[in-house]
This record gives sequence, C-alpha cells and structure tokens, in this order.
Amino acid sequence: MSDKNDKIKVTKLTKSFGNNQVLKGIDFEVAANEVVVIIGPSGSGKSTLLRTMNGLETPTSGSVLVHGVDIAKKGVDLNQVRQNIGMVFQHFNLFNNLTVGQNIMLAPIQLKLADEAKAKESAHQLLASVGLEEKFDARVQSLSGGQQQRVAIARALAMNPDIMLFDEPTSALDPEMVGDVLAVMKRLARQGITMVVVTHEMGFAKEVADRVVFVDDGRIVEQGTPDEMFNHPKSQRLQDFLNKVLSV
Repeated sequence: MSDKNDKIKVTKLTKSFGNNQVLKGIDFEVAANEVVVIIGPSGSGKSTLLRTMNGLETPTSGSVLVHGVDIAKKGVDLNQVRQNIGMVFQHFNLFNNLTVGQNIMLAPIQLKLADEAKAKESAHQLLASVGLEEKFDARVQSLSGGQQQRVAIARALAMNPDIMLFDEPTSALDPEMVGDVLAVMKRLARQGITMVVVTHEMGFAKEVADRVVFVDDGRIVEQGTPDEMFNHPKSQRLQDFLNKVLSV
C-alpha cells in the first residue's frame, strides 16, 4: 500500500518504445508538499518518467500510484486523476486560436468545475499571480515565449491541482526569459504545492529542491538533498555529469 503521505509512488517501472527500453526499473516516491527536481543527460528517460505520472505514457511494466490509485491499470478514469495534476510542457501547448484568458478558462468550464463568471475571476487572479494580469484579452501569438510559459503555468493552476509536473519548462526559452518563469515556479514551491520538475537549470535545483534525483540510462543513479548531490556526489557518473554541466 502507498503511504498516505505519498502523492506519487512509482514501483519497478519500465517503459519501452519498440526495442528501445527507456526506463529500466524505476522506484520513485514523491511526498506531499515535496519539491523534487529530476536532472540527467538528454535521452536518459527523465521526460518519459514524468509523462508516466499523469498517464501520457503507459508503463510497459510496473505501477504508478497517484493518491493510491494505479493509473496504469485498465479502467482507471485518467481524466479524473489528471484533475489533480497540473502539467507544464516544454513548448507551452497553448491554443493559438484562443485569447490568454480563454486558454485558462477552458478546462474548468468544460469539466464543469466552474461557471464562466467564476472561471473568469479565477483566470484574472492566476494571471496576476504570474505577472500577466494585463494580458487577459491578448492573443497567444502576441506573447513572448517566457510569457506563454507563464500563461501555461496559470492554465495548469486553474484546475487547482495538488501536484504540478514541469517538463523542462525553460529549455525552449531565450536566456533572458528563463528567470521570469523560474521566479513563478519558486513562488509555487514556497506555497507548498507538490512539484516534480525535469530541468537543466542547476541553480533552480540547488535553491528550490527538497530532493534532487539523478537519472541516467533509464535508471535512478543517485538521489539526495541539493547539498548532498551537488557538494558531495557519491557516484562517479554524477560527478562526471556535474563537472560537465557546471563548467559550461
């Protein structure tokens, strides 16, 4: 049984795409109010692991429990599970034919979680929280990449999730836009929301994470506090990785 304080519990998780085994037996837990940052080289399975946590990828074997519900089992209502999980993607995934406000209001109205007036009020509040209140009626195409990503975060928060997943949320942004998005994520972390973040931003991992998980070749090689991982890495593989990414 999953501990009642666990938001997510991944057990013996494997994932293959054809003959390519991307995840090779992952055991992984996320506690309530914990901020977990997943780091590792490109192609190591980080994003695939994250995508199994809200059912975007189906495990080849193993289990993924969210609030004690195995979302990999047939018959599970994934849409209901996802109402508690916000997901922010690398490339924003906003609807370009809708205004900023409409993007944020869409899911709560469609799922009958709020009427239009309530959804509009919430959208204004969420945009204010990410520093974009004046953009409510703007077209998505008129926004910078950093602004679009902050709208994507507001849209995810509109469902009032208790878990937020971030899949390399700054990797598609120009460097000067990264700080604005990370600032919003830092505020969310301080508010106590449970977060799992795949990122190459080592400064964010050091500052915000409760726990850092290093993934390489489909396996968790090492995990610990930011101090343990960055200042006292145990495995040679993590030492080599940090030497490369921190010397850039």
